[in-house]
Amino acid sequence: MVSLNPTQGPAPTLPATLRLMSFNIQVGIETRYYHQYFTRGWRHVLPDAGRVPNLRRIAELISRFDLVGLQELDAGSLRSGFVDQTAFLAETADFPHWYHQTNRPLGRLAQHSNGLLSRLQARAVIEHRLPGRIPGRGALMLRFGPAQAELVVVLLHLALSQRARLNQLAYVAEQIADSDHVIVMGDLNCHSRSPELAFLCAETGLREPLHDLPTYPSWRPARNIDHILVSPSLTVDSAEVLDAPLSDHLPMTMAVRLPEALQGAIAEGPVRAG
Repeated sequence: MVSLNPTQGPAPTLPATLRLMSFNIQVGIETRYYHQYFTRGWRHVLPDAGRVPNLRRIAELISRFDLVGLQELDAGSLRSGFVDQTAFLAETADFPHWYHQTNRPLGRLAQHSNGLLSRLQARAVIEHRLPGRIPGRGALMLRFGPAQAELVVVLLHLALSQRARLNQLAYVAEQIADSDHVIVMGDLNCHSRSPELAFLCAETGLREPLHDLPTYPSWRPARNIDHILVSPSLTVDSAEVLDAPLSDHLPMTMAVRLPEALQGAIAEGPVRAG
């Protein structure tokens, strides 16, 4: 976990609205048809000349946002040309802070990771291992501002099995139970009206302002499995899926307004680089 180029000096004015994105980037692979999972499946294990140009397109897209949660990155292995994709995207898109969690380290072959890019510096970054019969799922939790008035952001990529997802979301609910201002985002592998999300919202008070926004597959979206959920204290100005087929998922975006007290608390904490 790394924070790039932290700045010193008086805190600048924090914008009232935070622009959020959650995006499963499929290790930088652009997919347009189902058959490419088979005909081009080798790109998941071997380097590909088209990967870096596509990462640059992703960087251009995400550069307009304040907090970007990314799933299915590589932290530097053979298939990515030993490029840490979280660091590459942060540098290319001019994000001063980036954090990642490697959940399945497979040596030189693959380094399966999730990452979060931020224009705010986190006060604390906590890696959680999520429960499941098959290891390799995690939650990356960032805390912004002082403990008495903090914003908590949780990045997830949940399991394929419903039972595992329920167990994983029960664990997440425990971690955020005492927090008033929370954002949970990621590829949750379940739809808006699923028992899993109903459970999470009932346990935590989180809400998803717009339901049934499909994000997968990117070339003909039919399943809404990528989500951003927020506490009632955060006012949602907009939520939409971007028509940006740079992966096999489309990016989910949201603009939220922070309560005034929280804006001040975060501005008085770590400096926002700009």
